Amino acid sequence: MEYISTRGQVAPLGFIDAILMGLADDGGLLVPMAVPQVDAATLQAWGKLTYAELALEIFTLYIGDEIPKDELQRLVEDSYGTFRDADVTPVRRINNGLYVLELFHGPTFAFKDIALQFLGNLYAYVSKQTNSIIHILGATSGDTGASAIEGVRGKEGIRICILHPSGKVSKVQELQMTTVDDANVLNLAVDGTFDDCQRIIKELFADVAFKHKYHLRAINSINIARILAQTVYYFYAYLQLAQQGQSERMNFSVPTGNFGDIFAGYLAKRMGLPIGKLILATNENNILERFVNEGVYQPGEFRGTHSPSMDIQVASNFERYLYYLYGEDPVEVSRLMGQFTTEGSIVIPSDRIGQVQADFAAYGVKNDECLDTIGDYFAKYDYLLDPHTACGVAASDRLTEEGEVTVALSTAHPAKFDESIRLRGIEQTYPEQIGALFGKPQHQKQVGGSNAAIKAELERFF
Repeated sequence: MEYISTRGQVAPLGFIDAILMGLADDGGLLVPMAVPQVDAATLQAWGKLTYAELALEIFTLYIGDEIPKDELQRLVEDSYGTFRDADVTPVRRINNGLYVLELFHGPTFAFKDIALQFLGNLYAYVSKQTNSIIHILGATSGDTGASAIEGVRGKEGIRICILHPSGKVSKVQELQMTTVDDANVLNLAVDGTFDDCQRIIKELFADVAFKHKYHLRAINSINIARILAQTVYYFYAYLQLAQQGQSERMNFSVPTGNFGDIFAGYLAKRMGLPIGKLILATNENNILERFVNEGVYQPGEFRGTHSPSMDIQVASNFERYLYYLYGEDPVEVSRLMGQFTTEGSIVIPSDRIGQVQADFAAYGVKNDECLDTIGDYFAKYDYLLDPHTACGVAASDRLTEEGEVTVALSTAHPAKFDESIRLRGIEQTYPEQIGALFGKPQHQKQVGGSNAAIKAELERFF
């Protein structure tokens, strides 16, 4: 398998070179040269695999023999052996039409663990095999940072710097990042929003000379390994329900701000997974809903919400979808992304809106609606949703039709967002690992929201 850029100006790369490059050197995003196809017979054969076994099969499609299979198996087992549930991503039935895919059983109680435990181990493997330096630079709206840090803390040959928007993540998210005292970890609290942090990251990676000088590697979902790891749980959920006799095509409702999690579902569907609707659930920062419904991709006014990990206006994975929407045409993608840089918007023609709406349904959940969903589902089903999962469930309620089955992705444990849960008068008990964070000293540095300020910190740290 080789990887190419959405903008067409990078020579094809092998898997390891692709994950090391992260953001393509031409400013685009890396995608597989060809999407592997999975037929019905293969799906059936995969039906009784464990999560780790399934992950190994899917990763092998994208890696080939670049990593020997016994080594890849060890990486996979090490990555998912840290999860608290034997199924890794168990599926819970809520009612006849709704299931919840619990993606929060990893070490930091968030879905990002599923990709970042693997990517952290993968980076450690590459560092050892190639005797190379791995300097990881990432931005987080809350969960990526803690998961990335947990995946590489204390690992030899790796240093990691994470940017987060100061005061705009939940307290538990902040504590999970900043109570880590390993020497190879740097937390920067940036004045601004997550979009500011993400812009800085992309611009620093686009500075190819700076990127190469400091051996910068990507941990955000601009890294193709993140997307590939996330396709696995779509297959796993489908296979688990198929084993239970659920034979109809399944919808997936995905809370998303950066378009990575739902793009993984889109990729799984392109691979051959018989998905019905891919429901894109956003909050009041609803640029993606407007794109699906109107064909306009244009940032609006930033809104702080009860689902802060989705408080994003510019979705870094959107370019990957554009690449497929425009028939894998890098020239057209380059033109559109150039237009977005200069004009601040992309408007697709009416003849392509139909394809977008065939690929996705979308719904933006209002703040009160999010909290009401938490309260309603707790009262009716004794099931506590975190506010991001509540957005996915609310979108499912709105867009799932009679007789359809929808799997809502639960992206975080509710304990990570107690501030929102308490607004509906619900008290919860923290898991021991989260409760232990309070009272620990924090390690972070406040910095301005400019490229120069971040560069100066990186030069000192790396």
